[in-house]
Amino acid sequence: MILSLPQGFKANAVASGIKKFNRPDLALIFSQKPAKAAGLFTKNKITSYSVKASAKLLRQHSGFHGIIVNSGNANCFNGKSGLNRTYRVLKDVARLLDIKEENLLIASTGIIGKVLPGEKIKKAAPLLVKGLNPRGLLKAAKAIQTTDTRVKISSARLKIKNKAITICGFAKGAGMIAPDLDYVKIGARATMLSFLLTDANISQAALDAALKYAVDNSFNCITVDGCMSTNDTVLMLANCTAANPLIRENDAYFERFSQQLKYVCLNLAKMIIKDAEGATKFIEIRVRQARSVEEARRTALAIANSNLFKTAAYGKNRNLGRIVAAIGSSGVDAKEGNLKIKVSPLIRKDIYVVVELNRGKCEAVIYTSDLTPEYVKINARYS
Repeated sequence: MILSLPQGFKANAVASGIKKFNRPDLALIFSQKPAKAAGLFTKNKITSYSVKASAKLLRQHSGFHGIIVNSGNANCFNGKSGLNRTYRVLKDVARLLDIKEENLLIASTGIIGKVLPGEKIKKAAPLLVKGLNPRGLLKAAKAIQTTDTRVKISSARLKIKNKAITICGFAKGAGMIAPDLDYVKIGARATMLSFLLTDANISQAALDAALKYAVDNSFNCITVDGCMSTNDTVLMLANCTAANPLIRENDAYFERFSQQLKYVCLNLAKMIIKDAEGATKFIEIRVRQARSVEEARRTALAIANSNLFKTAAYGKNRNLGRIVAAIGSSGVDAKEGNLKIKVSPLIRKDIYVVVELNRGKCEAVIYTSDLTPEYVKINARYS
């Protein structure tokens, strides 16, 4: 695991008192140099005030210096003044960083319905800012966890014209995971958060396109329980410190950068599934020979979100009828005589399901976990 941040970035985390037992719950990512930013957010119709604020900031401003993240409180459904409280947090932290509040983004994860404790955050912010460090990645990754049992960090490196570029990401998520993240341009279920940082010199259009491609092929391909969060967020900063030739959309450098970003995101997405609440299995569901990618994806999601299939996987019960029923419920016009299903041995920790619809040439893959008694216990007491 590479724990170094890209050039020009620092991070830190502290315990502000949002979580019990003095656990770290407040993280800050900072770039001394203004960075280009891109973001994708949940499609849930009820969203966190942190999502509302960051989405608006991305639409209206540029030149971002950082991201403040809290865990333990979703900052959602907590009253009409919730958005104002969110902007006050941004203002308090921005003042300490000596930047404008519109150049700072925010994300939150935790319990829905509780008021965001702005005074606790304000009190902890000086220590948070003072401790910013190029080696602060691990601390930040630990602080954003809720029901996670392990940190999720991934990195990639590439060279463009002898200039070394780093892409680094960290994420959290273990339950309430079924992201369907939407594109936010100047103009995502416990919750999934991911923060991606790069020192690459890249155009805004290329950054937006690369992030959309990477997320569509990673975070938007996972589900733990089919429950969409109010807070799902992916934010990316590019501070251009690597001084490589500018990466533009569709040029020769763009493909290389996009593939490395996808690699980082897919690693993080799989880590989320492997750390799913109570999970004992990592399951890959691949649907082939569909008429469209959307049809293949819909079929795979129907299987992945089937509680009957997921409990069968946990019980090592090779009951193909549960897969068949899920396929039929997807709405795809699958014919019994054309349908082929292959399932690897359920006794293994990693399970692979391949479905052939015999309807076309398109395919899609979805990653999920099994459903266990421990998942029920965790969520029965989560409050």
